[in-house]
Amino acid sequence: MKMSDFWVSMTIFLLLTKMAIAENSIPTTLDGPFDPVTRRFDPSLRRGSDDLPMTHPRLKKNVTTNFPEQIALAISSPTSMWVSWVTGDAQIGLNVTPVDPSTVGSEVWYGKESGKYPKVQKGVSTVYSQLYPFEGLWNYTSGIIHHVKLEGLEPGTKYYYKCGDSSIPAMSQENFFETFPVPSSNSYPARIAVIGDLGLTSNSTTTIDHLTKNDPSMILMVGDLTYANQYLTTGGKGASCFSCAFPDAPIRETYQPRWDGWGRFMEPLTSTIPMMVIEGNHEIEPQVDGITFKSYLTRFAVPAEESGSKSNFYYSFNAGGIHFIMLGAYVDYNSTGAQYAWLKRDLQSIDRSVTPWLVAAWHPPWYNSYASHYQEFECMRMEMEALLYQYSVDIVFTGHVHAYERMNRVFNYTLDPCGPVYITVGDGGNIEQVDVDHADDDGKCPSAGDNKPEFGGVCHLNFSSGPAKGKFCWDRQPDWSAFRESSFGHGILEVMNSTYALWTWHRNQDIYKEDTLGDQIYIVRQPELCIKDSKSQQSLPHSSSSSYSAGSCLSLDFSLATKLFGALFLAYILR
Repeated sequence: MKMSDFWVSMTIFLLLTKMAIAENSIPTTLDGPFDPVTRRFDPSLRRGSDDLPMTHPRLKKNVTTNFPEQIALAISSPTSMWVSWVTGDAQIGLNVTPVDPSTVGSEVWYGKESGKYPKVQKGVSTVYSQLYPFEGLWNYTSGIIHHVKLEGLEPGTKYYYKCGDSSIPAMSQENFFETFPVPSSNSYPARIAVIGDLGLTSNSTTTIDHLTKNDPSMILMVGDLTYANQYLTTGGKGASCFSCAFPDAPIRETYQPRWDGWGRFMEPLTSTIPMMVIEGNHEIEPQVDGITFKSYLTRFAVPAEESGSKSNFYYSFNAGGIHFIMLGAYVDYNSTGAQYAWLKRDLQSIDRSVTPWLVAAWHPPWYNSYASHYQEFECMRMEMEALLYQYSVDIVFTGHVHAYERMNRVFNYTLDPCGPVYITVGDGGNIEQVDVDHADDDGKCPSAGDNKPEFGGVCHLNFSSGPAKGKFCWDRQPDWSAFRESSFGHGILEVMNSTYALWTWHRNQDIYKEDTLGDQIYIVRQPELCIKDSKSQQSLPHSSSSSYSAGSCLSLDFSLATKLFGALFLAYILR
């Protein structure tokens, strides 16, 4: 082969390679900001479905009284894991008497080989009651809820375990889990599932079946779990709108056995992979005397104390090279409060050379172009957004809105290459149905008096700049909204290395379709783009332009082709 022929061949090869990559490549945030895209609700689908009955095989109790059920794992630290479960029978009726939690022990046997459990750890147990002193309303008291923390675990190691009370004896079947790798810029969980607003409907089962098929190593649950508060205390049929169906209810009632059904529904997953939860508005569940969140606070173990938080409403944890911050939207979030002070301390303590990725999650979105919950939590955004931006949070996951929406990188409603990627995944499948109306649709802009939060103040505002200047709503999809679709589903986050993470949104209707995805993008960190001032820690973009820096995964793939070209050229020289 002549040298000139070689160069012609290689040029054609590189051009063809680049064309193939351009046609098949997954976009990256470096390609943004993207022009807003809306995929409308598919009218061939139902907007929602009824809840599963408590007699459904996935919800009914399948163990005898003192044997463990509703087994769930939660991360405590890289070397410790929470194991939680329930024993005994819950009671519901006009008169209920709490059981003594000390009557059943809390033990976990565990080891590195199946059938061999050289270590035993004991924990604590408790019960809770949901009481309604109103005529005709039923009360509830739970079974015994157990929490055991396994400590001294080896990172990146598979453990087998049983839980229960060996003195009865009443021990569970063997389960297993795998600890995450030690925090490092080179080690990450394989796949992290993200779900919001799940519920217990037929759509919820599709979501969980689809998620299970994607084989996650952890679940991030961003609030609104069971929707037990869509019922009267006496049970019956749940409603998609409680106040519409039960206008004379003396309080927002709940049917607490739905919590037990939900724990059984999730156990096939949560007994083998950790589920990290944060509260949503459907977990408030008010009782008299200002008692709230009793179910949430009692049923779930979270690493609050481990992360320096004094509240289970907000906490943080590491999963390999990712630092997760879970924030509470239904407790004080003001800059003068305890949560804000804790958040600031937590952010200051992060070593980005060890945990390069910083991911935050809470329930209600700050950026939302749907009519539902539009600008509902502006007060929280005004209090906390600048702090998260200051410390370069990479991704924010929220729920609350029953649809999917991914934002362009944004800060203070302005496109900003240093802003987080906000993603709403409140589309788990609950009884309240999918949201289809956008605030920019004709006649769908909420009034300033709509969408009042169940906690905190109202801070609705008209935009002060840009195409929507002077208006409460845009007249088209906002620039900061990159993609939105009204469908049920879940997300999977796969962190590849310290700069690249693949985000995929899976729609429920695609469960039986190969190679069909709702949304997919590489989220790319650019720490070199946002200069840190040593005193203020403020993120300072190299350019004030709202356009992002050039580049994409296409350029990465093209560089691989260039390397291949170099290898071929070297082979030609040495032939």
